[in-house]
Formats: sequence, C-alpha cells, structure tokens
Amino acid sequence: MTKTKALISGASVAGPALAYFLHREGYDVTVVERASGLRDTGYAVDFRGEAFDVLEELGILAEVREHDTKMRGTTLVDERGEEAGRLPAEVFAGELEVSKRVLTRILHRITVDAGVEYVFDDSISSLTEHGSGVTVEFERGATREFGLVFGADGLYSKVRQLTFGPHADKLRHLGMSGVGFSTANYLGLDRRGMLQHVKDTAIYLFSGEEADRLTVSLSFATASPALDRRDRHEQEQAVRAAFAGHVWEAPRLLEAMSEADDFYFSSACQVHMDRWSHGRVALLGDAGYCAAPTSGMGTSQALIGARALARHLAAANGDHATAFAGYEAELRPYVAENQAKGREAAATFGGAAPEGSDM
Repeated sequence: MTKTKALISGASVAGPALAYFLHREGYDVTVVERASGLRDTGYAVDFRGEAFDVLEELGILAEVREHDTKMRGTTLVDERGEEAGRLPAEVFAGELEVSKRVLTRILHRITVDAGVEYVFDDSISSLTEHGSGVTVEFERGATREFGLVFGADGLYSKVRQLTFGPHADKLRHLGMSGVGFSTANYLGLDRRGMLQHVKDTAIYLFSGEEADRLTVSLSFATASPALDRRDRHEQEQAVRAAFAGHVWEAPRLLEAMSEADDFYFSSACQVHMDRWSHGRVALLGDAGYCAAPTSGMGTSQALIGARALARHLAAANGDHATAFAGYEAELRPYVAENQAKGREAAATFGGAAPEGSDM
C-alpha cells in the first residue's frame, strides 16, 4: 500500500510534533524549514496541563524534565530598580520550563531517527490543489507532489498566506512589541527573574539553565506589528526610542542588544480564522490560532493541536475533510480560552487589542 505523502512547513515545535505522530500512523513525512538550520532564537517555553500527556506520548517527558530551568521566581522592581514585590516561579515558568532550543533539538532528533525527512534553507512558493493531492513549488528545490500539506510555520505563515490570503486579514495586534536576546549574566541572577513595568514598557530579565547567560526581553507599546517586517536597524531604533530616558539597567541592556547574535524581534499578535483548513491544506499552532506570547500557552497549544490533528486523521482513515472538521471542533474551545488569557495579559502590561493589524 502506498503511503500518503505529507508536507509540513515549519521545524519549530508544532511541525516536528505533528511529523512524529503522522509518521507513527504510516505517513511519509517531509518537513521544510526556511531557516538554514534549527533556530536558536526564542524565549524559554513552558508546559501546562494536557501538554504533559503529549510529551509522554512523544516519549520525551523524562528527557525534557532533565532540562528544567528550575526557576525560583521573579522579583518586581520599580523605576529605580528597588524591589517592589515578588512573583512565584509558575507565573512565567508554568509547571515545567525549558529553553526553546532544547525542545526543538529533542523533537528534531526523535523525528529524524524515526525517518522523517527535513529540508532546510527552503520555503514553499506555491500550492496547487488537484483531485488527488497538492502540487508544491519551492523557492529552491524541485516541484513535488503531496497528499496533504500542513502549515506549522508561525505567525507569518507562508502556507496560510498562500491558502487563505494576506496576513493582515487574520492578525489581531495586542498593542505590544519587543526584542529578545541574551547577554552575559552580569547581575548574577541564579534561576531567578527580574521584572520592571514602567508605563508602556517592560523589562524582563532571567537566568535559567545556562548560569552564565542572562535572557533579556524589552517590550513596549505599539500601534501595529509593522516592525516585525522591518530590518534589525529599524527595530533597534524603535527599542531605543521606547526606552530613552529609562534608568536602572536599560542603558546597559540597549548596548548589549546591538552586540547580541541571537537578536529576535516580535509583536504580540493573535491569529483569528473562521476555519483552519481548506481542501487538503490545514494549519496548526501559531500559524492557525496563535494566542500570543502573553497567554503562556503557545507551546502547550502547539503540542496539543499536533496530537489532535494526527489523531483525527487516523480515525478518519484517510478522509481528510472529516479529520480536519473533527480537529477544529475539538480544539476551538481550548484555543478561544487561551486567546482570552492572552488578551487579558496584554492589557495588564498596557497593551490594547484592536480588531485590525495595520500591516
């Protein structure tokens, strides 16, 4: 019997997790990733609730636990850097937290070992569906045929854009943008975080598994996510303007930002769609229903969504239309709850939740 060929765009969390489950069900799986290799950027990720069951089913829960950051909590500081309160570890670290780099490497290893094909430094350029499959053209590689195509390629998903139209029609900006990077742990933090929230800005610093490194997040209010698509120079200028005049650690952190080789800029946005599939193409994770970093549920949602999608495909015996409908019906209430949490958290930090995105 010929195996159904499945293409997954995106090699972060949702994509490899789906690849594992689909391969287990007998699919011939290929993952394409536009980056030249596994990404090292991104903040630590945490797991909550049902996500632990997914990690167990993937066979990696014990290994992931070995990399727990073991955060001890976060100190709140005022404008001058004086302690103003404390937050327990689970506020930011959930029930278990690891660096995103660790998680993506574990997922990559178990899927490669299982026989999943990875294609790095390439991206989908066009999708043409026909009766028995999808013709996929790539920016660099040869045209190929697949039975199913999945977009797990993040907030600015190319699969979503090609299948459902412009990003601006699907994104809801939550009024915040920010930069993340790491620098030397000059504050000597030991598995602790520090948070300063002043007007429309926030500085969050923490040191986790790598004791000599300080992870930095500088967030500020924005009217749209347009900066996401600008070059690093413009993004740095916007950060400097937002934190001009700040005392405490801001001046030193702004210097470190320009020197960082793991600079990462993103806006807090949600993805809202009437449906997550069209024909033989389906979306999962942030590509289909991003709840925003402020929700604290992005990684758990990606894992849970991947397992649900694969389970419905298995139950439908190849009837993708039935499977996709079941997947959406099961997951939408969970996503709606997480997106509500994301909007509430953004509002706490001074963000807004306008209906449009002004891309």
